[in-house]
Amino acid sequence: MSLEQIAGLEQVREVALSPNGQEIAFTRAVPRDLAEDEDGSAWQELHLVDAEGRVRGFITGDVSVGNIGWTPDSSAITFIDKRGDDEHPSLYRIPVDGGEAQRVATVGEGVVDYSFSPDGSAVALVAAESEPKEVQELREEGFDAIIFEEQWRPRHLWIHDLEGDDEPRRIEVDGSVQAADWSPAGDRLALRVTPRQLVDDTLMFQRIRIVSPDGEELGRVDNPGKLADIAWSDDGRHLALIGTETIKDTRAGRLLVTDDDGGEWTHLMPGLEGHVIDIDWAGDEIVFVSHEGVEARIGRIGADGSNPETLLDETGLIATSVEARGGRIVAAGSTPRYPREVHLLDDDGAERLTESNPWLAEVELARQQVIEYEARDGLMIQGLLVWPLDYSEGKRYPLILGVHGGPESHYSNGWLTSYNLPAQHAAAEGYFMFYPNYRGSTGRGVEFALRSQGRPAREEFDDLVDGVDHLIEQGWVDGDRVGITGGSYGGYATAWGATYYSERFAAAVMNVGLSDKIAMLGTSDIPQELYEVHYRTWPWEDWSLYREASPIYYVERAQTPILILHGAADPRVDPTQSRILYRYLTLQEDPPPARLVLYPGEGHGNSRAASRWDYSLRLMRWMNHYLKGEGGDPPPHELDYGPFE
Repeated sequence: MSLEQIAGLEQVREVALSPNGQEIAFTRAVPRDLAEDEDGSAWQELHLVDAEGRVRGFITGDVSVGNIGWTPDSSAITFIDKRGDDEHPSLYRIPVDGGEAQRVATVGEGVVDYSFSPDGSAVALVAAESEPKEVQELREEGFDAIIFEEQWRPRHLWIHDLEGDDEPRRIEVDGSVQAADWSPAGDRLALRVTPRQLVDDTLMFQRIRIVSPDGEELGRVDNPGKLADIAWSDDGRHLALIGTETIKDTRAGRLLVTDDDGGEWTHLMPGLEGHVIDIDWAGDEIVFVSHEGVEARIGRIGADGSNPETLLDETGLIATSVEARGGRIVAAGSTPRYPREVHLLDDDGAERLTESNPWLAEVELARQQVIEYEARDGLMIQGLLVWPLDYSEGKRYPLILGVHGGPESHYSNGWLTSYNLPAQHAAAEGYFMFYPNYRGSTGRGVEFALRSQGRPAREEFDDLVDGVDHLIEQGWVDGDRVGITGGSYGGYATAWGATYYSERFAAAVMNVGLSDKIAMLGTSDIPQELYEVHYRTWPWEDWSLYREASPIYYVERAQTPILILHGAADPRVDPTQSRILYRYLTLQEDPPPARLVLYPGEGHGNSRAASRWDYSLRLMRWMNHYLKGEGGDPPPHELDYGPFE
């Protein structure tokens, strides 16, 4: 597989099964071809799988369709987009039997979420109110000062009567509304509400409020910590949610159920050594996707926890979402052989309904293997190993260690190749590529995920080195030719590998990573999240913990050649984290090779096609130069962009 092929990979994003269960709408991400298109993020097209299983494009080309759904009568697909003369994103519908997309509603600064009443006569909308005209006029006159974290505006709930000509009416809700779900009973909505419209609040403090269509509060769920998906039962008597039981849980992954007026919840799978990823209802049962270890399972369970049943646990199909309607169950998921596609569950397993990259059938792909090894303290760690295409018994190969972010994340045994972790291309270049799920990762239950809290860069990063040692002991990897790369927390691990563990790594490529823990907390948009589920203490309570967990503290050890890449507009990990590491390295008496590359306009990871292509080329050239090539001084900073130049 070439880097150019990776740059062109398409994959399914959202999936929405019609209420009658007959048809499946889905969106497909289509990267821009820089030889033909203007630079930008991938297009997102709308497609349909009809009742006979035929796939056809509905809205394709230079479009960005999102938040897809259906009208209650299954006659039309709904979505949010900014089209034509729209000033802001609006809610649209497009009939499945033909016709153009029609605008249903627009409000405020643009619709971000919506939910139809069960009879289709009204729709709930979530949007921020438009900025006052006088503020706009002042900005045009140059009075555009930014008052940090004080100029946020809440998102509101609006109800739009589709059978009248009235404008949407705003419903008063205390806080900022993030999403709305209309109950199938028609008499209430479940809202996800935060105190403020700040990232930290949306990440840590979403709470459920149950209101009438007129805004009267009927109940609430004071769930602690993070909140993911919520779903009403088909009869509207129960509300299921993916949440946490404590604010210290790193990721929402517990399956909880409450009544239609909220209150206390029941935890349906308290012993799950994994995390629930998505949920839906089929009658009086919940259908769920759980990630357990490096595999995935689709199952169902009664609202009271009775009759748990596994519907699908095929090795290698990693489902990420599930929809249940009209007696059918569909899921989006990937395998080691292809990125995310739409699948239909039946008695024989999962039938793949879409094929976004038919050319993949002609590409020779490398072997992907589940690896388990024992860390130095006896804890068992799992990971995934992609083998070199030209592997020969008895020969040792270079290794690229790919570290995931979070650390509340994990790798699953599905499709692993991406622009920043190009496993299948690395395999074709003669590398092993290893993806470990170090302690603190999700997918192994709450206890495993909490193991790194309050102990940053200690045992969690020792697990990475122990994994490398395991591969060396098997006789597969050349210990003198090991590289490390990752983004965000994986970038933090990369900086740690290039400083504290510098003697173990011959090359490093750090992306949007951390280098100074003290400055990181002070400049990030998620300080409460960092405190509650990462550090468990503030810097002024334990300066030594923050200092000794910072890669710059060990900069005098650094001899690993390191390429540092960062989005210049990153709000999560400020670019100063990369700048300070680069500066400290270059000020050493005997500095290691180091290069800093900033991507204008990019945030916490690259979204534009040109930035991604540049990143892929630099990553592989750096690894090839130091793990397979002559090493020494860095390669030239100029790139040959090949077909995209």
